[in-house]
Amino acid sequence: MKVWKTIPCDKSLAMQMAGALSLPQAVAEILLGLGFSEADAIGRFLNPRLSDLSDPFLLPGLEAAAQRLRQAIEKKESIVVYGDYDVDGIVATALLVEVLRRAGAKEVKPCLPNRHEEGYGLSVLALERCLAQGRPQLLVTVDCGTNSTEAVQRAQAAGVDVVITDHHECSGSPAPAAAVVNPKLGPEERLKDLAGVGVAFKLCHGLLKVCRNLGGETAAELDLREYLDLVAVGTVADIVPLTGENRILVRHGLERMNRAPAARWQPLLEVAGVRGALDTHHIAFGLGPRLNAAGRLSDADSALELLLTSDRARAREIALDLDGTNRERQKIESAMATEAMRAIDAYFQEREHFGLVIARDSWHVGVIGIVASRLVARYRRPVIVIAFNGTQATPGQDGIGRGSGRSIADYHLLKGLEQCRQYLLSCGGHALAAGLEIERGQLAAFQAAFNAAARRELEGRDLRVVQRINAWVTLSEIDERLYAAVEMLKPFGQNNPMPVLAVKGARIQGGKRRVGANHLRFTVGDGQTSREAIAFGMADVAIPDGLLDVAFTVKQNNFSGNATLELNVQAIRESE
Repeated sequence: MKVWKTIPCDKSLAMQMAGALSLPQAVAEILLGLGFSEADAIGRFLNPRLSDLSDPFLLPGLEAAAQRLRQAIEKKESIVVYGDYDVDGIVATALLVEVLRRAGAKEVKPCLPNRHEEGYGLSVLALERCLAQGRPQLLVTVDCGTNSTEAVQRAQAAGVDVVITDHHECSGSPAPAAAVVNPKLGPEERLKDLAGVGVAFKLCHGLLKVCRNLGGETAAELDLREYLDLVAVGTVADIVPLTGENRILVRHGLERMNRAPAARWQPLLEVAGVRGALDTHHIAFGLGPRLNAAGRLSDADSALELLLTSDRARAREIALDLDGTNRERQKIESAMATEAMRAIDAYFQEREHFGLVIARDSWHVGVIGIVASRLVARYRRPVIVIAFNGTQATPGQDGIGRGSGRSIADYHLLKGLEQCRQYLLSCGGHALAAGLEIERGQLAAFQAAFNAAARRELEGRDLRVVQRINAWVTLSEIDERLYAAVEMLKPFGQNNPMPVLAVKGARIQGGKRRVGANHLRFTVGDGQTSREAIAFGMADVAIPDGLLDVAFTVKQNNFSGNATLELNVQAIRESE
């Protein structure tokens, strides 16, 4: 059962804002709930401009990194761009490779780690493979490297300069590279939420500035706006807050993809079945999972090739392969999640179990993070899923398990893991997601310690699912003006979720109609106005008779070319 919670706001102030800014009252309330009350700030939020992006040199280490890249271009040095196997790392690699090539670099090669054989980030194993393929003069990381001290030292000992660009937390001192560009290491709060591709974009901006300042002709012809599509996809897929600079980058990246999409996306959009205007939902659930699938089940090289190739036939072939790999991933994920839920259901007690740890030998390490997310949604507890050995073991790592964790908003996962540090070989991450390595013999002790740590924080709290309500409205307020104003709040995502509105004291008129496998259609009325509603996944939900409160998002139904507004129901309860 969901707990309904309305985001508080000053109604009188919302009314003043609505009048001053010519906005519907509900949208003014939504903006207040997001923390906006000043007209100038609201204007920047509703109309984000590229000119509002900050100077790239505000990022610590960026000027030194840009100068080192300029030097590599001028001296015709060979460069390797080393990324990561997730979407953020893949698109950041593609971005920097393309910009360096167009800026005049003589030789630029991409390199991505293999999740199963080399693990995350710039590992020594991955570095050795990279150097064996041809030793560069400069290695530039994207979306990783801050904590890769040993690998950086190995590279330097081999005569390779290293520049790091990353956005992950630093544990201790950063790796001793020629330059480390990481917003987490600087004082600028507005930059701390950049994704890895956002940091790479800033480096490209800085590179063009130093090249132009020195009269570089090739760099002067580059327009970085051409690459905002890559920035948008990586930023959305990495689930960083879509506020501040991220909002600017994603808004303009999506506009570019809708106005003049780059050829690299067309095959993937087709296999994902994306039609019409592209938004963050299509990235999060269409493009992102397919780009991620390759790195989850094998290696991410094919996803990177899709973004870099100019061969349309090859791009189509890769897109079809990625789609097939994603379907395979879904089957593996479903089987693992079902097995995990059966095991947990057999012992789970709400008042005893506050942090869940589950492990198996047969599980695929590339999917454990997604399974952890599904378990969190089911049990409303922080969850760690561990894959021991099996077919995905790293060579020479018998008895070592690799785990991925997800958490709820009320529990800082990494801090919880730090309390269990003595049982782990390694751990890292942040509040809502983390990874770890553990010896098999420590599993039972870790399970007990993790549950105890979570109990200390969560015992006595209401852990039921919260149904957020941004504003209460009447059905007569649901019109094109309201819909257009809500659309101005896009792009939706982390820290700027799609607004949920609610009506009080409504009735279902004319009965409910089951559509598809598990959905309902019905008409909601309040005696004066009625609206069509769709309730996805609610065909078997018991809906009470009489007066109802209905929580919903507003969507536009374009069936048969006829655009009408309807309610996308999120929750229903007996009216209070």
